[in-house]
Formats: sequence, structure tokens, C-alpha cells
Amino acid sequence: MCRILCVLGDLQEKKSLPETMLQLLKHRGPDDRGSIKGKIENNYFFLGHQRLSIIDVEKGHQPLRSQDGTAYLICNGEIYNYKELKQQLSKKYNFCTESDNETILPLYQKNGTLLMKYLNGMFSFIITDPKHIFIARDPIGIKPLYYGFDEKRIYFSSEMKALVNYANHIYEFPNGYYFHSTKGLKPYYHLPKYGSFITQVDDAIAEIKKSLKRYVKKRFMSDVPIGVFLSGGVDSSIIAALMKEAIPELHSFSVGLIGSEDLKAARIMADYLGTIHHEYIYTENEMVEILPEVIYFLESFDPSLVRSAISCFFVSRLASKYVKVILTGEGSDELFTGYSYFNNYNNPHDLHKESIRIINGLHNINLQRVDRMTMAHGLEGRVPFLDTEFIETALKIDPHLKLHNTFGFEKWLLRKAYEDLLPNKIVWRNKMEFAQGCGSSTLIEQRANNVSSDELEQAQKQGCPVSSKEELFYYNIFKSHFDHPDATKLVGRWQGKLL
Repeated sequence: MCRILCVLGDLQEKKSLPETMLQLLKHRGPDDRGSIKGKIENNYFFLGHQRLSIIDVEKGHQPLRSQDGTAYLICNGEIYNYKELKQQLSKKYNFCTESDNETILPLYQKNGTLLMKYLNGMFSFIITDPKHIFIARDPIGIKPLYYGFDEKRIYFSSEMKALVNYANHIYEFPNGYYFHSTKGLKPYYHLPKYGSFITQVDDAIAEIKKSLKRYVKKRFMSDVPIGVFLSGGVDSSIIAALMKEAIPELHSFSVGLIGSEDLKAARIMADYLGTIHHEYIYTENEMVEILPEVIYFLESFDPSLVRSAISCFFVSRLASKYVKVILTGEGSDELFTGYSYFNNYNNPHDLHKESIRIINGLHNINLQRVDRMTMAHGLEGRVPFLDTEFIETALKIDPHLKLHNTFGFEKWLLRKAYEDLLPNKIVWRNKMEFAQGCGSSTLIEQRANNVSSDELEQAQKQGCPVSSKEELFYYNIFKSHFDHPDATKLVGRWQGKLL
């Protein structure tokens, strides 16, 4: 997991500019730093990389260069099937490192833009060769990528903050797309649409259990210590239980205000599994003090996202003292319709459509929170529920089995699949949002409501995209960090849709 930066165009006028931009995101890769300048036909390029060393700690320095010396790669992320790919490619390609990222280079040289169909992982990467530039982002948008431009240069960056002072216009690079300098911007992945579904409960449960265990295990790929965020909710508890089967000395992490429900539930689950459990109890004052830093790293002012990011910031900071890789339970609510507003759906077809819609929107909502809060502390977050193959498995299940009124409990199917693996009070625990469980949601909202009604009305008249005092409170902090006309357009908004 790292931070990547690419600048195309005039590099003579402002020679120190790329290195200055790269420094802004050192937090994403505190272990190593690398850069290279070159030329693509008549255009100059700069590739910069800040590395968080996870695989091949000693030799995985980037930019990576192809065997023939003609192509360069910078990548943020992990390729989970790299060992299988490497086995196939090594017959004709001499690998210089054990890095999972290096497999992308021979795949590109062999298959061109078709390489995307071979990759399984979370990533954003940039390849240059003497004639072309090739850029891609993973199917779901687990790893971020932005681009911008001015009169003389085009910029690509892992986070918006590196662009706001330099690019005239900024955009998010879309997930599930690639860009090739001769072919343009092209989609390579869409969520599947099924005409027939798994309709039997036993078959669905068997498929869930078989698949999820495999995709959790796939994310053990690491040369550094690995742990799990444990809120005591069913999602993180399932991930923790599956990890503990293979990792005897598993570190788990939980945070909250004193007396919070998440801390209590996480202790129950940690004791049940026998994990090496760590917790941090924060105060309301700490929440308020850390808020400007949270919003700076988060790059958002969406109220629900900010509230949950506060807890995620604290738990990431805690975990970074012990491990460098963390697994989390993001994606379960979208796949198994766990949010409370789903309870109002009675039509399976509409429920399925809504599930697909919010999965498509995760890239700048929950996934942005996980990426930014973990990377703010040099920690890599991995999300087993959002392996593309598991997503496809979950979407093959008849949405009738996911309706709340079918069994009378949200995420009943997932809970039922793991009721023999978790304590009863955990597997059937009522759904709570992360910020609610940690106790941060109401307290920070109360503090934000110190904004006056007149301030809110005036801000709305001036065109500020806010709908509440709380949102204005966060927006003012956001604007102090990101005073760019495109910054607010890049903020994802949580919108549960009732049909």
C-alpha cells in the first residue's frame, strides 16, 4: 500500500514541483521513497512513489522497471493472485523482486490493456513505456486515484490534497476503468446482472461459507504483522473468527467512549476467540480536538462519513502500533442489505437494484474512510467482503432471501451462516452504525449544532452544499484545508434510496 504521483508535461519550468507534491502524502508510504523522470514521445513524465512496505520489504522499491528496461510502474495496492500470475509469467520473464506489483509489468507487455481481466486485488497504478501511458483503478474503487491539469501539465495522485494548490481542475479517476494514451478512458468492469439466482437457503449459506473463508485467507498475504478491527458487530466478528482459525496470535483492535456498546461487544468476542486484544477509550474533548485532522485526511465533510471516520482514525492509530495490515468488515451491509432503510423494501427486484447502486458508490464513501484513516497512520486496510468474486457470489443469491420481512432480521442469511462460529449475543446483536457503537455519533453532532441557524441560512444562500448545522460545521473545516472550486464536487454523499 502506497502513494503514487505522476506528472505529465512541462517539467522544466517548475523542477521541484513533483517532489513537493509527493511530500504532501508521505503518510501513505513512510517506509521508502522513489521517483524517476523520463519521456513518452514528446512529453516528459515524472513518476513518484511513497512506499508502505508490505510484500518483499527489502527489494520492492518503486518505480519498478521492466526486464527490458523500457517500461516503468508505480502502484498503490495489492495483487492477491500474484503468485499464480508469477508462476505463469516466469517462464518467459525474469522477475527482479518478490513484489506482487511487479507482475503487472509483464502482464502489460504481453497483453496490453487486456491485462485487467487477469488481476484480482485492490489497486491504482500507472505504467509508462516509450510511446504510451496506461493507468487503471480497481473494479470497486478500494484504492483511490485523482487527476487534474493546468495549462502545461496533467497530474495523477492518490489523494486530492496533493492537487488542490497546483491543478486548475480536479477529477476522481473512475473505478473499474483504465486509461490508455491511444485508446482513451475505457470501462473494464461492471457489477454482474443475474437472470437466475440461488434460491435455497441451505445452498446460499454453503456458498457464503465456502467463498468468504477463501477470500479472507487470500488477504493474509503479507511479510509484516496483520490484525483485525473488531467492533463486536457481526461483520468484523466473522472476519476475526475466520482469521483466528489460521492465525493463533491474532491482534484485534477496538475503540470507543467509556461504556460504549462496541467496546463491550468487542471484549466478549475477543475473549471468545482468544485474540490479543487492544482497546483505546477516547474522550469527547479528544474527538473535537482531532476533528480538523480527521477531515484533512478524510477529504470529506459528509456528516455520516465524518462521524464514523473519527472512530476509524482512533482505531487505526491504535492498530498501527502493533501491525501494518488490518482486515475490516466493510461491504457486508451493501451485499446483505444490512442498513435500516432496507427494511422498507418489499420488492426483491428493487432491493437488488439498490444493493448494486450502493456498492457502486462505495469508492468515495465507506471505502474512502477506510483508506484515508488507515493510511493516515501508515496502515493498510483490506476488505474481504469486497473481493470481486465474493461480490459476484453474494449477488447470485436470490434477493428474496435478503428482504427484511422474509426472516424478520437484517442480514439474517449472513448471521445464520455463522451462528455456529460466533457467540449467540454477537451473531444476533442488533445492527449499529460504527459511530453509534463507539458512542461518537450524538456527542459530535451536539457540538456541531453550536452553529447558529442564521449561519446555516446564510451559507445555503451563498450556495454551500450543506443541509444541516452539523454539515456546515464540517464543511467550514473542509474548506480551510481544500479551498479549490472542484473540491466539494469530489465529496461522496451517503444517500440511502427508498423506492
